[in-house]
Amino acid sequence: MEEEGPIRSIDCPGIKAQPELARHLREEVAHLLNRDKLDFPGAQPVSFRKPHLEELHRQDYFVCEKSDGIRYLLYLTNNENNAETHYLIDRKNDYWFVKGNLHFPRPAGEETWHKDTILDGELVIDNVDGRKEPRYLVFDCLVMDGQNFTQRDLSKRLGYFQNEVFQPYKRLLEKYPQEKPYMPFFLEMKDMQVAYGIEMMFRQIIKNLKHGNDGLIFTCLATPYQFGTDKHILKWKPADENTVDFQWKFTFSLVEPNATERAQGITEPFYDYNAVPKVELLAYYGGNGPGGYRHYGELYLTESEWEELKALGDPLDERIIEAYMDDQNRWRFYRFRDDKQHGNFIKVVDAVLESIRDGVSKEDLIGAAKTIRDNWKRREQERRR
Repeated sequence: MEEEGPIRSIDCPGIKAQPELARHLREEVAHLLNRDKLDFPGAQPVSFRKPHLEELHRQDYFVCEKSDGIRYLLYLTNNENNAETHYLIDRKNDYWFVKGNLHFPRPAGEETWHKDTILDGELVIDNVDGRKEPRYLVFDCLVMDGQNFTQRDLSKRLGYFQNEVFQPYKRLLEKYPQEKPYMPFFLEMKDMQVAYGIEMMFRQIIKNLKHGNDGLIFTCLATPYQFGTDKHILKWKPADENTVDFQWKFTFSLVEPNATERAQGITEPFYDYNAVPKVELLAYYGGNGPGGYRHYGELYLTESEWEELKALGDPLDERIIEAYMDDQNRWRFYRFRDDKQHGNFIKVVDAVLESIRDGVSKEDLIGAAKTIRDNWKRREQERRR
């Protein structure tokens, strides 16, 4: 296999498939998942609110840290020459061919590999002894060698992944450590804890991460994998860290030329692209037409922030950005979200704002752990009976 080495950018992890190939791959994935639709099939969480504490009391949930990386599905397949091939699928439903030394053997032997397999996870960059190491952190398994697991419960889905993919992969790395520098990324399992282990999640796991953290994800054990929004996957962030993805739109001031500009021959009003523009935030209402986005609010932008944005030298207008609300209830710029095709749907925007107003703190979660544990143990005893 061609030796390429680690991927350099997690938002551009390989060669983007051209439209005809991408459509063929989408059809393959839809067929494996028994779906008629060709859109991105990944499950999407809902924002955590106070009523969800009762949900954690009623049902068994796993919790894991939400990495500050990029969400991808990983598709293990064969190419037209029947050779092992891997694609990362982003939320825009684009397929990225992963180059380099990547091999996922089956338990039958290291010369075999998985195909017709779809995993769900996040691609992150770990800082390891001063080195940057890309890692794909798996938190779900949708299909394994053509067998659809989406109707199985989460523990079964993760169990299949661990036994069939992860353990053979780990043994391969241990046997051939000299191949590590040529791998585009390393595969790992997300560290899943029972929901009442929340204190350990905060004090040990998040504290010792080698990559950025963006909150927590609670996933119900008993429910099937849900394409699109899943009310049984709960995304928790501290209230002051909740963010929304908008499309932003700039409006620049039309100014009259001053005396110096008139002396230079500028006599007509012109747009002042150096001054801080008005920044409109647009929420997504669905569809691709002119009505897909509607006005939601305005972004507060300082002169220094505007200078930093201009210095990037990149197109800025009508991009998808992530914004947060400051202590004066002003929307502020956090980062670009070029990995997303659209901003958050209006219902998601409203839900995030409700989470900010109806926030659940870290202390609230830790305080609920004993009741969550007691209820979990009671259900466990009932199942044994």
